[in-house]
Amino acid sequence: MEDVLDVYAQPPDARRPLVCFDERLCLLIENVHEPIPPKPKTEDKPGQKEKIDYEYERNGTCNLFAFFGATLRLETC
Repeated sequence: MEDVLDVYAQPPDARRPLVCFDERLCLLIENVHEPIPPKPKTEDKPGQKEKIDYEYERNGTCNLFAFFGATLRLETC
């Protein structure tokens, strides 16, 4: 771990930019049943939140990749 921290502590070098990378697995799921819409609040009863069933259909997976330059300065207008 200390080796990685030493890399971040080095001064920026335009010829060898520091590029960070991260990856995340995402599940692609779909609701099997339509959510029950929320009930509005009335004078006699408080409102109720939307009800969502725990059952779902799996539609595969995907990978999300993120790359960014940790030491690059971005100029905005």
